[in-house]
Amino acid sequence: NMDVLKELLTVDKDVWMDDVKDQKEYFAQFGDRLPAEIAKQLETPAGFIRLSGPLEHDNIVNGDGLRAVVWTQGCPNHCPGCQNPETWDYEAGFLIELDEIKKRLREFKGQAGLTFCGGEPFVQAGACKELADWVRKELHWNVWSFSGFTYEIIKEYGGAPWELLKSLDALIDGPFILKQRDLSLR
Repeated sequence: NMDVLKELLTVDKDVWMDDVKDQKEYFAQFGDRLPAEIAKQLETPAGFIRLSGPLEHDNIVNGDGLRAVVWTQGCPNHCPGCQNPETWDYEAGFLIELDEIKKRLREFKGQAGLTFCGGEPFVQAGACKELADWVRKELHWNVWSFSGFTYEIIKEYGGAPWELLKSLDALIDGPFILKQRDLSLR
């Protein structure tokens, strides 16, 4: 429905400016370190990805429509109040072959797309890009990703994270900011 879409896309300038201010304050604590953090790609053997949990399907909260969700392991951002602090450790979780993920995703019926959550998908940009490209070509799904990094930081850094971003249909970017959490949203 176009009216619903217009309402969702209507931006309250004051709220938007508060969000920008909060993000700038959050990232200011990192100084010059943050671009280096995105450069710290989690090292995995070729053809593998490190996950924090099992693949999900029929998920309705991480994007539009029914979605498959890949929960990546490793995050340098450590946002205060993060709902997934167990995903921060680069050594935790488990390794799985990308071919095994592809096999499992092919078995999920009725999905509209794939969403990368975490952890921080952009620290495993190469593996996530391979999955994103495969899902778009083979399953004809759209691909979304959450990231604690902003679009601007990803673009500035370039490299594998930028290539992953270019493979996405949607990016939900920026750090989790605890004071903006609203449990009344439905």
